[in-house]
Amino acid sequence: MLTKQRQEMILKLLEERGSITATEIRDLLGMSESTVRRDITALDREGKAIKVFGGAVAVGQKMTAHEYTVAQKQDLNREEKRRIAKYAASLIEPEDFIYLDAGTTTANMLDFITETKVTFVTNAVAHAQNLANRGLKVLLVGGELKSSTEAIIGSQAIRTIGSYHFTKGFFGTNGVTKQSGCTTPDANEAMVKQAAMEQCGKCYVLCDSSKFDNVSSVTFAPFYGTVFLTERLAAGYEDCENIVVVK
Repeated sequence: MLTKQRQEMILKLLEERGSITATEIRDLLGMSESTVRRDITALDREGKAIKVFGGAVAVGQKMTAHEYTVAQKQDLNREEKRRIAKYAASLIEPEDFIYLDAGTTTANMLDFITETKVTFVTNAVAHAQNLANRGLKVLLVGGELKSSTEAIIGSQAIRTIGSYHFTKGFFGTNGVTKQSGCTTPDANEAMVKQAAMEQCGKCYVLCDSSKFDNVSSVTFAPFYGTVFLTERLAAGYEDCENIVVVK
C-alpha cells in the first residue's frame, strides 16, 4: 500500500472516530506499528492530525493530554462538581453493590451518601478511608498505586474487578466528545475504568460541562450508551438523551 493511501485511510478513521490508537490502526489496516507511527508523525507535521501519546486525534478537537494532580483538581469547578455529586449520591439505593471510581468529582459524592446498607468497591485509597471511617462496608481494589491521581491501577486491579458484579458504577473522566467518547490521559487508568464499567448493571459518568469537547489520550467508554451527569448542557449536545442535567 502506498504511503498516501495509508495516510488517507488513517484520516478517514479519525474522521469517523475522532481519535484512534496506533495499535487500533495497525490491527484495522494490517500495517506494522512502526509504519503507523511514521504516518501519524507525518500527518501531524502537515497539520492533518494531532499526534498524541499512543495514537492520534482529529484536528479541531481540544486536547487535554496534561494530567493534573488530585490537589490541583480539587478546586476546579468545585460548585459544579458538588451539584453533580449530590445528584449521583441520590441514585444509591439500599443493598446496592457500588463501584466508585477514583477522582475529585466522585470524591464529592462521599459528602452526600446517606444509605448505610450498601457495599462499596473503589480503586481510590482516599475514598476507601473516608467510607471506612464512617462505618460503611468498603472493599479496596489491590494493585499499583499511582501517586498523582491516588488511584489503584494495573493487572491485579483489573483481575479483581473482573470477579465482581456491580449494581451501579460512578466514574470520572477527563474529556468527552461524541466521536471519542470518554477519555483519560493514562492508558492504565483507562483499562481499570473500562474493566469496571463492563461489570456494572448501570454506569454513570460524572462530568461538569467544561469536560465536553475535550479529548484526552485514551478512550475508555463510547459516548453513545453511556449516561452522563452534568450541571449544564454544553452547546452541540442538546439532542443527546443520554445526558442528565442535574438541578
